[in-house]
Amino acid sequence: MKKYLATLSMAILSSSAMASIPIYQPIGSSTALGGYANRQSLITSLANPAAPYLMTNIESFRIGFLGPLALGYETGEISDLDDKVDELKDILDRKDYTPSTAAAAELRAEAIINEIGETAYAKFSGSVQVPFMPIIYKTSNRGAFTLDASASLVSRASVLSDDISVAGSELSSDTSLYVKRVTDYRFGVGYSQLVGSRPVSGALIVGGRINVHNLALNKKLSVLTDKNNDVDDGFGDFLLERDNVESGVSLDLGAIWTAPNYQLGASLANANEPEFDFEDLGNCNGLSGSDLISCNASVRLSDDGKLELKETYKMKSQLTLDAAIMSTNQNWSLAGSYDMNAIADPVGDKYQWKVISLSYFSDDLLFPGIRVGYRKNHAGSKLSYATVGATLFRRLDFDLAYGLEKFSDGDGGTLPRSLYFSVGYGFAF
Repeated sequence: MKKYLATLSMAILSSSAMASIPIYQPIGSSTALGGYANRQSLITSLANPAAPYLMTNIESFRIGFLGPLALGYETGEISDLDDKVDELKDILDRKDYTPSTAAAAELRAEAIINEIGETAYAKFSGSVQVPFMPIIYKTSNRGAFTLDASASLVSRASVLSDDISVAGSELSSDTSLYVKRVTDYRFGVGYSQLVGSRPVSGALIVGGRINVHNLALNKKLSVLTDKNNDVDDGFGDFLLERDNVESGVSLDLGAIWTAPNYQLGASLANANEPEFDFEDLGNCNGLSGSDLISCNASVRLSDDGKLELKETYKMKSQLTLDAAIMSTNQNWSLAGSYDMNAIADPVGDKYQWKVISLSYFSDDLLFPGIRVGYRKNHAGSKLSYATVGATLFRRLDFDLAYGLEKFSDGDGGTLPRSLYFSVGYGFAF
């Protein structure tokens, strides 16, 4: 028990040194800019399928180079977790309970486990673009073709709490560490087209993108009181495995009205809402040892309504609107975007972003471009972030989203509950 609790608390409390970013987190300069597509930053073309048309001149190519590589973490409300874990360790490690002392210890241990199960989780994820992606080519008839490819990972560890019972002079429970992990290899093909323009007022661009997904959806449960299960080896291997692979296709649609000094956009992600199945839990035939203990626990937790043995991830559609006022060359911009509905990521956490940003992209090789902003998730965790980014030498991008909500690190200090970082190198427009 102690080893599992120590592993979970270490994962959460040391997360500032760990890397990842959720699949539903933006990457690169979109961390600050949100759904707004700015021709000075190629990676923002991924926010709206109509955007690639804006990114290059007629009959010419534009390609990425390296990254962005996006990394980050998110945690639950876990202030004073160290003290709670230490107290729970002491309670469950005792082996000399009498009937009278066991009853009081059982009540206290259940209270601690229920509190940890409701508030404590650690989430890690990451995303990276395939080198030289995206690739955009605009034809002479004012259409732009796009190729894009990326890989991403999201994992979430939490505690599933269960009742504690007395077994002789010890306490026992099916309380478990539960980890879900999804990796996605994605390849996209898109097309955007100018469909109408007015010399003074602006132009309408529409676009679509087909994404081919190759998802590995896995979950693992380990009972905390199982002394024979090696948490380090078991979960280390689990995070590196890529089993239960499912393929599917999603469709994104978008439109942009662009004018010399303002821009309006709308995009619909996952219009066809594909579905992907997780591997099933609860089939205990032929299992033994820790695998059998975990399987039996999963069945009991499912019977109590705390776990789904069969689970499907539905890639639900989401409508995003954005608007910006800007200089003609988009070096200066004040922009905002808003997701009109909440959707869940593959591990079940909901996202609905509101983003406000102010940005400057410099034409001077020696003067950095800068962007600052604010983003808030109006669903799920409801966390908020201050965002900042810089473009050095017109090519090297650094972007950071710093969580404004804090938790206690147990040593008298505080850490942000969430932090996202990305770095990439691209070619100047």
